[in-house]
Amino acid sequence: MTKKLTRPPFAEQRPHSYERHGYVVNDPWHWLKDARYPVVEDEDVLAYLKAENQWFEQNMADRKPLTQSLFQEMKARIKEDDSSVPQKDGDWLYWAKFEEGMQYRQHWRKAISGGEDQLMLDENVLAEGKEYFRLGAASVSPDGRLLAYAYDDNGSERFEARIKDLSSGELLPDIIPGTLSSLVWSADSKMLLYGLANEQWRTDNARLHVLGTDIADDVELYHEDDEGFRVGIGLTHSEKYIAISTGDHETSEVRLVPTDNPLAEPILVSARKVGREYDVEEHDDMLYILTNDEHVNFRLATAPVADPDNWKTLIAGSDEFYLTDVCTFKDFYVTEGRENGLDQIEIRSYDDSAKVERIAFPEASYSAGLDDNPEYDVDKLRLSYDSMVTPDTVFDYHLGDQSLETLKVQEIPSGYDASQYVTERLMIEVRGGTVVPVSLVYRKDSKIDGSAPLHLYSYGAYGYAVPPSFSTTRLSLVDRGFVYAIAHIRGGDDLGRNWYLDGKLTKRTNTFNDFVDVARGLIAKGYTSEGRITASGGSAGGELMGAIVNSDPELWGAIVAHVPFVDVLNTMQDESLPLTPGEWPEWGNPITDKTAFEYIRSYSPYDQVSAQAYPPMLITGGLNDPRVTYWEPAKWTARLRATKTDDNILLLKTNMGAGHGGKSGRWNALEETAEEFAFILWQMGMAE
Repeated sequence: MTKKLTRPPFAEQRPHSYERHGYVVNDPWHWLKDARYPVVEDEDVLAYLKAENQWFEQNMADRKPLTQSLFQEMKARIKEDDSSVPQKDGDWLYWAKFEEGMQYRQHWRKAISGGEDQLMLDENVLAEGKEYFRLGAASVSPDGRLLAYAYDDNGSERFEARIKDLSSGELLPDIIPGTLSSLVWSADSKMLLYGLANEQWRTDNARLHVLGTDIADDVELYHEDDEGFRVGIGLTHSEKYIAISTGDHETSEVRLVPTDNPLAEPILVSARKVGREYDVEEHDDMLYILTNDEHVNFRLATAPVADPDNWKTLIAGSDEFYLTDVCTFKDFYVTEGRENGLDQIEIRSYDDSAKVERIAFPEASYSAGLDDNPEYDVDKLRLSYDSMVTPDTVFDYHLGDQSLETLKVQEIPSGYDASQYVTERLMIEVRGGTVVPVSLVYRKDSKIDGSAPLHLYSYGAYGYAVPPSFSTTRLSLVDRGFVYAIAHIRGGDDLGRNWYLDGKLTKRTNTFNDFVDVARGLIAKGYTSEGRITASGGSAGGELMGAIVNSDPELWGAIVAHVPFVDVLNTMQDESLPLTPGEWPEWGNPITDKTAFEYIRSYSPYDQVSAQAYPPMLITGGLNDPRVTYWEPAKWTARLRATKTDDNILLLKTNMGAGHGGKSGRWNALEETAEEFAFILWQMGMAE
């Protein structure tokens, strides 16, 4: 029997320091990074992580009934035997479904001509006996006979690709380990394109496998020499070309090879230029190029395949409209973007670019976009839609009469009445005079007099806009009187590309200040009060959590930081880590740039821990996480324990068999959300 801990684990301090740009950086918990990583075998490291997990379990033991109650109510909102809306692709209808009680999806199809439903892949069978399972890329061959799929069974995001004969159900002998890419078929269904992860977990290649041949004989179609760039493989919607793209967070370059001849000399669309990003679609031998070369909010240009670098503007960039995507169909093309922070979908004519049909949606605040539209020649579009009070909805938009047909509305078996909830979109002024949008949802009977608890969520990095979307799990807080708020802070691209640029590199602290100032603004407007705000974030959002507890600890009643990127200064100087070189355009390169070093050091949450009171905190990590390595949350926890001046609870939970996304399986993942909410309610005195 494991002996019960009488106090939290304290990781010992071992002298370690380095000098750069005239500064000496002391890092006494450096030893928590196993020198053999990605193998983690150091007994001292594992002992500390296990002790922290034991401390977590001990402290959450009395919260088990609440956790289980939350899990059961969250589970009751999920239709167990749920299915996606079937979608036609060629001669088949495809859909995915969950069986009652099952953790993972099954993938089905049925011939348009009739016949029996065909089970293509059962993730539950593949996951059997495994602590972790995640299906990655999956692609049916053009002739419909074969399914290529890739899976990760330990959270390391190194996927093994297999090929299944859908007629016989047998697996082909072809096995491709270590993939980290899409799987794209040649037109004749005899070849498969993929990318391998190198030793640093970077995809620097595009390779071609001929079915039935030795993997060692696969042809490398492209190799990227810049260690900061990643290679991706995709297919134009016309399926004429395979796009081999490469880029980092600010520069991109695309090559095209014909799907009917992948070994042909690649067509370089346009050579890379630092700071220029572009994506490519194709229609009738004309390229449609989305690029930020002339306007920060992107323009749409065209160029003949025969002269791909001769770009001519089709849709000019706009200060008001942020153009985010283009998809070409046989008789029309679709552009997506945001205006005033709200999603817009526009249907356009090839013959008249000024002819624009914008799809109208029924609510003032919502999230919408193109859903699964695999076919090229269509007269309707599959769309997804939701809002903070409207469950996930699948529409078909009929181009002929411009009507929306509702195909499915997310079913909530335990019941849901949207009329009992209020959603608002506020604009809150932050320091410097910038105005930040905030999306809110709360029950109609909640008191908006400053007494309500409020949960504030954001991400704020990489240009990812957190949508004002629906969540069944969120109801477990809202139904207990919480106001739930999403802060659309800089670092995301909610209000356009400049919104993102104003939260990266030398403007990174805008993100943290926006979040704090939104919290203070919500207090000023009477939605909550100081100490009644809980907050959560993961990965770069976990970095946000680390920054705001350092700067304004008194605001927060409880903080949850999932796989938090908090050791920013050290990570951005470790070129051996998977993400580091590709991340320099996002954060700066502290190795070569003294200004970047000083700026990152000024906000890096791990480096800025100080002797002060901190709010109650739950921190999570994943031993196999290749994105935010396990030692970041571990080192941060260790420094907080040794430095903070309060007696508030601090818990670290490390998933020993999972990676960046936590546990796999819908019920396992739901249990972790229930744990998070139980911790929040416990710390807010609402555990009963």
